[in-house]
Amino acid sequence: MNGRGKSDAAVRVAETRDGIVTYLVAEAPEALPHVRPSDLERAWYQARAAAIESRDGPARLFRFHRAEGEATDLALTDTDARCWAAAVDAARGIDNLVGLSVCLRLLALVDLMTRAKWAGDMVKLRPDGAEIDAALLRVAATAQLTREARFDEWHLQALISRGRIGDNTQSSAAGSGSRGSRPDSRPPGASA
Repeated sequence: MNGRGKSDAAVRVAETRDGIVTYLVAEAPEALPHVRPSDLERAWYQARAAAIESRDGPARLFRFHRAEGEATDLALTDTDARCWAAAVDAARGIDNLVGLSVCLRLLALVDLMTRAKWAGDMVKLRPDGAEIDAALLRVAATAQLTREARFDEWHLQALISRGRIGDNTQSSAAGSGSRGSRPDSRPPGASA
């Protein structure tokens, strides 16, 4: 929580006595804005640098308010997820909807690459790092997140295969995470 990003009234941030950063977000994860692919790519490299330096970050708790009056809770407690979120926060701030969207899209992209072979195949590993295919970056920057702040792997794969990279329309069945999702429907390092 460094305040580098433009603060947004839709995201209220506080820190508990034990150092946990809490976020009250006026939007649901699936309503978060699109981001630029270049911002997502920059976040990827910033998170990679932070991981190489073994930087740590605080645990983070998010409560996303939904229009129906419900809420979605997300906790980032995993060491890697905390590191990546801290890197995005330090670079652009996640106390605003766009910065938060970049952060959650990065975590969802990493999650997608670990559970969907086709997505993992779109990353080229090199001795000096990894390069993400431009089509995967574009779709991850614009596709709708699910209620659990993840990507629906089948929807993204369909967008890429049909060449509809900028199209973020998603059926409610696809957005529910009901197809192809593992039972634990949270980004890596997240818990309910």
